Amino acid sequence: MLLEKLREIVWKCNLELPKNGLVKMTSGNVSGRDPETGLVVIKPSGYSFEELTPAHMVVVGPDGRVVEGDLEPSTDTDTHLYVYQNRPDIFGMVHTHSPYASSFAVLGQPIPACLTASAMLGGEIPLGGYAPIGGADIGQEIINKIGRALAIIMQNHGVFTIGSSAQEATKMAIEVEEIAKITHLAMLRGQPILLAPDQVDYMVNLYRNDYGQR
Repeated sequence: MLLEKLREIVWKCNLELPKNGLVKMTSGNVSGRDPETGLVVIKPSGYSFEELTPAHMVVVGPDGRVVEGDLEPSTDTDTHLYVYQNRPDIFGMVHTHSPYASSFAVLGQPIPACLTASAMLGGEIPLGGYAPIGGADIGQEIINKIGRALAIIMQNHGVFTIGSSAQEATKMAIEVEEIAKITHLAMLRGQPILLAPDQVDYMVNLYRNDYGQR
């Protein structure tokens, strides 16, 4: 079986989505890109998270052709592939419809940087314009709008996160929803205090260079 280790990683990351309330039923997906071969492992389309095993993960080439797997890959596969092709530093990607973050997407609003944890994602979580699913259009909008952020919300759609691995992208998806929830609750009570640009820059540097174990 191709990319057995990466299959298991992507499988475990997919299971984190329903576990953390980021998806319902069969929506949402995680992918990971192998740095040596460039092949991508991604969740199969419309498949129950409860029934998933590592063997169900689909391996696709950069052109979207299925290299190994008996199931159809996610309908978001072209989006993932476009991002990988245009961001060689990215090796993991997640898509969810997590409710608090997606509520900002429905309103057409970015998620403001009013928490220090926002810097983990690069500061303000930007908004991408509406794009139809099932092709590279969403991927193009992500590349055009995401900047230094590790997450973006797509108008009328949901959340996409990226990372240096499938695990990092999954962590960012969980962080996005937590930040969106706190921001939403704060906005019900008043106007959140935004972090100044230099405060965001300081925290971005801290999270990306000093946070965690070396």
